Amino acid sequence: MKLVGISGASVSFLVGGEAGQGITRSGSLLGKALMRGGFHIFGANDYPSVIRGSHNFYVLNVSDEEVHSQADTVDLLLALNRETVALHVDELTEGGGVVYDEEVELEKGELGRSGPGLYPVPMASIVNEIGGPAIMRNTVALGAAVALVGFDIEILKAVISDTFEGDVAEMNNSAAEMGYYYAKEEYGEGFGCRLEPSEERPNRIMLTGNDAVALGAIQAGCRFYAVYPMTPASPILHYLAAHDLDAKMVVIQTESEIAAMNMVVGASYAGVRAMTATSGGGFSLMTEAIGLASMTETPVVVMVGQRPGPSTGMPTYTSQGDLLFAIHASQGEFPRVVVAPGDVEECFYRTMEAFNLAERYQVPAIIITDKYLVESHKSTDPFKPGRIGIDRGDLITTEEWTEEEYRRYEITESGVSPRILPGTRGATVLANSNEHGENGYTTIDPWEVVAMVDKRHRKGDALKREIEGLRPVEVYGPDDAEVTLVGWGSTKGPALEALKVLQGEGVDARFVQIVYLEPFPSEAFAGVLQSNSEFILLEANRTAQLGTLIKLHNGFAFEHVELKYDGRPFNPGKIAGRVREVA
Repeated sequence: MKLVGISGASVSFLVGGEAGQGITRSGSLLGKALMRGGFHIFGANDYPSVIRGSHNFYVLNVSDEEVHSQADTVDLLLALNRETVALHVDELTEGGGVVYDEEVELEKGELGRSGPGLYPVPMASIVNEIGGPAIMRNTVALGAAVALVGFDIEILKAVISDTFEGDVAEMNNSAAEMGYYYAKEEYGEGFGCRLEPSEERPNRIMLTGNDAVALGAIQAGCRFYAVYPMTPASPILHYLAAHDLDAKMVVIQTESEIAAMNMVVGASYAGVRAMTATSGGGFSLMTEAIGLASMTETPVVVMVGQRPGPSTGMPTYTSQGDLLFAIHASQGEFPRVVVAPGDVEECFYRTMEAFNLAERYQVPAIIITDKYLVESHKSTDPFKPGRIGIDRGDLITTEEWTEEEYRRYEITESGVSPRILPGTRGATVLANSNEHGENGYTTIDPWEVVAMVDKRHRKGDALKREIEGLRPVEVYGPDDAEVTLVGWGSTKGPALEALKVLQGEGVDARFVQIVYLEPFPSEAFAGVLQSNSEFILLEANRTAQLGTLIKLHNGFAFEHVELKYDGRPFNPGKIAGRVREVA
């Protein structure tokens, strides 16, 4: 394997065009091919909320070491229309290149700079020659890109064959091959980047955060998934619906988020692991049923994929503005779990943890993600399903209850009551949304009310102790670092890429990721604060919501804060620049 970048240890591509030109599909095909050639990849898409027209693009970062986010610049721009060139030419590295349809007739002078190499390819002519649809110009561009970086066209063709079927696969392979040989003959090795595949290729997978959450749910034993589609969480529905029989899962698209959440509560009450997923607007509708799950002590799992609000906001962009909402959603007071994975691997394993915690403590578990995390592609090692076992907590599965009267809400020292499956002979399992006594009958007796509220909150005390042992705070970098970046969720990727840049400059920095936000791991984070480091808070919201939690639980206020709330993810270069200012 050999990688030669223009300005660093990675090579960055950008595929751009209008909606309907297969932009994300093109970028992910190229990413999968390069991964199969032995490289690590990260790919992210950007698109407005329209069906056709408007500008779409996909950025792909490729390296011979693990890569966690997009790069700051672009080495090779694959432009499926003139607008893409105009919008992204300033992002090109010095010596970068532009692949485009020769019908566009670009001239270097109109680009406003002398740096980029121009690589026109007869995309439309090739597609016409093979009798393909216009969208197939993207495959011609991929073939040309593979030639320019010295990659193996056969690997790309194998990926195309795995993705499409029959004549469609054959036609796409012809388009890629013709684009490849045209660029190879016309431009040779004139482009500065090289990505030569490895002889020995590691076994890696490429997936999105949504894919990883879905796989985590399957591995955790989820058997019921009800959902109303909402960007960016809808791909979980698509994946699970396509694999429902293999996963032995009932997958239902409901008429609303209210119905979805109530169905999940009902399924879990009946004894199966159940889940839903949505975004902030849908979660708003679910909050009353979240309260129902809490009052009835029914374990449920919800993924909230954040996007900018309020209201519809920008439905296809990213945000971290719903953290405090997730922690405080629904009326009244009750314990819950809020966990924020930071990459695809964590999406898988932390989803499994969420199911275990929900059942062990009979509480709602909320997996909080965002569009950038759940829609971006990342290569990783295959997951190890046996790493986390299934723990269903105090669930009684006997066919008949033969002891004294079964009390669903029995007051216990831990606050967790033995849970039995409805329909078990000899046991009556009562549940409703009113306050109740141990046997489930409604009560307004002050003594019973206080006892029941205290019982539920004792679960929160035990839950907090357990979470402190689940690596709720991850630290990347030396303990004595001069500067400490603190963030959560998808800020992890750009922050880790920034650390690479800073390390190369001799700047000591580290990144602290808070994974569990509720119960807040104040003890684990207190250890982080025991240093003379300068601290910088990173968040993709306007009001520094993680900073609010840290001040509440640890009494620490950040002097340096870097917030981003334009709907786009952090760039590593921006983070590195902020560290240089503080160091």
